[in-house]
Amino acid sequence: MNILVTGSGGQLGSEFQAVAATYPECIFFFYDHSNLDICDGPAVETAMETCRPDVVINCAAYTSVDNCEKNPVLAYSVNRDGAALLAENAKRHGTLLLHVSSYYVFDGCSGVPYKETDQPNPEGVYALSKFQGEELIRNSGASFLIVRAGWLYSSFGKNFVKTILRYSKERESIKVVFDRVGSPVYAGDFARAIISMLNHHKDGDPCAATYHLANEGVCSWYDFAESVVRFSGLSCKVLPVESSDFPVQGPRPWYSVLNNAAIKRDYGLEIPWWQDSLERLLLKNSNGLHYR
Repeated sequence: MNILVTGSGGQLGSEFQAVAATYPECIFFFYDHSNLDICDGPAVETAMETCRPDVVINCAAYTSVDNCEKNPVLAYSVNRDGAALLAENAKRHGTLLLHVSSYYVFDGCSGVPYKETDQPNPEGVYALSKFQGEELIRNSGASFLIVRAGWLYSSFGKNFVKTILRYSKERESIKVVFDRVGSPVYAGDFARAIISMLNHHKDGDPCAATYHLANEGVCSWYDFAESVVRFSGLSCKVLPVESSDFPVQGPRPWYSVLNNAAIKRDYGLEIPWWQDSLERLLLKNSNGLHYR
């Protein structure tokens, strides 16, 4: 199976690179922004012609929520128009598009874990651009799988876990909000789950489905940070505070827990508990995380 991965320089794309050697049945072609701008039609067509992929995994996205509010043109260009361009090419080449989306498509007003059948209500530029990208893929006529991720973190790139580690090594205490709740997901687990999903599909099988994927369990950002510090053996104290103490420009969902039932049912996935995955990552990288 030939797999073209866009956005391969980000935290999720880097995890696909890290696990690729364990899947000899797959031939991966990794493209980051330096050699493939998903908003560039001729460049996307050239990549498709060169790699002849059976699957395109789209990890490319503009993910800074606050910067999306400042740069809406760029946010919509990447998250909406780039996704649509990949879908257009996937349809023309008979390729499956697996598109990574986000819990941000929901407004966070639920008190029950979100299912794929729940109605999105995106708020803010980032959320709207991601949801509109989803919709254009659904209406493209391409074969697709959309997988919405929870609170994604990794040993690569910029993310909450690495930020907490850095601050907790520099300070005696840190403040973290306790009134926002969601589902963390280790990007390594996410990447392996995606490849497992793809291995269930036969070449040419039509797909048109949306799934949610996060590690099992629920926590607040405070719980998440406290676990990072504790598993790392650091002495920094984590102090719970309200979100109003940290004003932000782009809106964040108060509640973003994802229900994994559909993806477990359809693909037989065994999804680890969030604390188990976090501890595994921190122990594996006890000598330092990647900073690329």
